[in-house]
Amino acid sequence: MNYKNIQNINSDALQIYHQMRDTAFKADGSFIADSPKVVNIILESDIEVKSMLATKEYYEEFQELVATKEIENLYVADKEEMQNIVGHKIHHNCMLHGIRPEQTPLHGLGDNIIMLDAITSTENIGSIARSAAALGVNSYLVPSDAPHPYSRRALRVSMGHISKLHHHIYGDIFTTIKELRDLGYKIFAAEVDSTAIKLQEISVPQKWVILMGHEGKGLSKEIIDICDTCVEIEMSGEVRSFNVGVAASILMYHFKTDS
Repeated sequence: MNYKNIQNINSDALQIYHQMRDTAFKADGSFIADSPKVVNIILESDIEVKSMLATKEYYEEFQELVATKEIENLYVADKEEMQNIVGHKIHHNCMLHGIRPEQTPLHGLGDNIIMLDAITSTENIGSIARSAAALGVNSYLVPSDAPHPYSRRALRVSMGHISKLHHHIYGDIFTTIKELRDLGYKIFAAEVDSTAIKLQEISVPQKWVILMGHEGKGLSKEIIDICDTCVEIEMSGEVRSFNVGVAASILMYHFKTDS
């Protein structure tokens, strides 16, 4: 493989590693992944990789995996050089510049979907993606005004497992729910509400969507009303709700094991 030593840390070719902060994207869909676990999962996927920035030790350990991709630029740098390029302290020894895959149209998604409404936390976007991949829920719907699942931190929190999911970024939630229903999905709103059915009492259909709301506000009454069923997780004591990532994991596990 043709490794390239760094001659100038300020070269145009390396600027993307400095410019691509947490939620930044370029028009071509570029994203940055970092840390061996995340980078290696991306390398195992069909995602296009434009370049890598890593230490000699990383390349030596994972030479065969890197060789499975046709990557034009494989930059070699020591840890200090990497930190100077990125502009802050790092705790890993590899980075990757990839092109995020095209989103999947609604009609191309699988039978089981986890859908988010008005989520603001990048960490929650990533943790829910990781749980979905682990539980076999392979389709992920995220609103256009939420952090992108391929943003740097979301990708890291997901441990790269977003690459194993079909994802779709939607605009209007009301239109999207109607389209999903027309495609045969039953929409379950996850919310503590007077109309909610206990999770243990839910009859799980073949095609379903679990809709999770905002971390603090939850789902609005207007959204709950257009869903087929409102479902809540049974809780004891005075705790009113779970963290949205925990709740999503519990719901997905139940729906997958009870279907």
